[in-house]
Amino acid sequence: MPGRLWGFLIAAATALVILGVSILPFTTPAYVRLEQDRTGVGSLTGYSEADLDHVTGRILGDLFLWRGDFSGADADGTPVLNEREQSHMRDVRGVFAGFELLVLVSILALVVAFRRWRAQAATAAAWRAVGSGARGLAIALVVAGAFAVLAFDAAFEVFHRLFFSSGSYTFDPRTDRLVQLFPERFWSETAIAVGVVAILVAVGTVWQASRRAGAARPAPALSTSKART
Repeated sequence: MPGRLWGFLIAAATALVILGVSILPFTTPAYVRLEQDRTGVGSLTGYSEADLDHVTGRILGDLFLWRGDFSGADADGTPVLNEREQSHMRDVRGVFAGFELLVLVSILALVVAFRRWRAQAATAAAWRAVGSGARGLAIALVVAGAFAVLAFDAAFEVFHRLFFSSGSYTFDPRTDRLVQLFPERFWSETAIAVGVVAILVAVGTVWQASRRAGAARPAPALSTSKART
């Protein structure tokens, strides 16, 4: 049976995998463009639809596929992002890469855990740890979401202070393309959407883990007594 440490690791791995899976759909060009249209990015930047697709696609390619260093130019040959913006996006890419690595390690940890503990009692305990991780993530997201809804600016600031050096993430929406392409409303709506999806996935995981744990629980041994003669 997995010990407490392994139970904690399984729970933490579960939370990371759920969060990673929930974020993935919101990193696609289709979603980003949809949310840019909702938040009026075309009017903020002055880009045509074709130029906006080109510029955003280049940034996403550099961010998630490491195609470049965010120095791509727009239609007239002018770099889209200035030096400070490029530097910040390289920092963002590093944070994403670290998170992606954690998710991959978490997936491997879960695979190893369930392959290692094949006995019924151990499998039931592993599924209970999965349920605990999903439940803990759901609770944390509800609390964080409530804080973000009530004070998004403060939540945004806290997040950036945790992962980026002071002053490296402040930009002027009147002149800086980065915050015109991805304005505050873009991030607030995306954060809410990610949170909702992650909570739904977590709740589904808790339900499934409970069923699996119950199915894997060993049947109680039948007691027999000999009749006196």
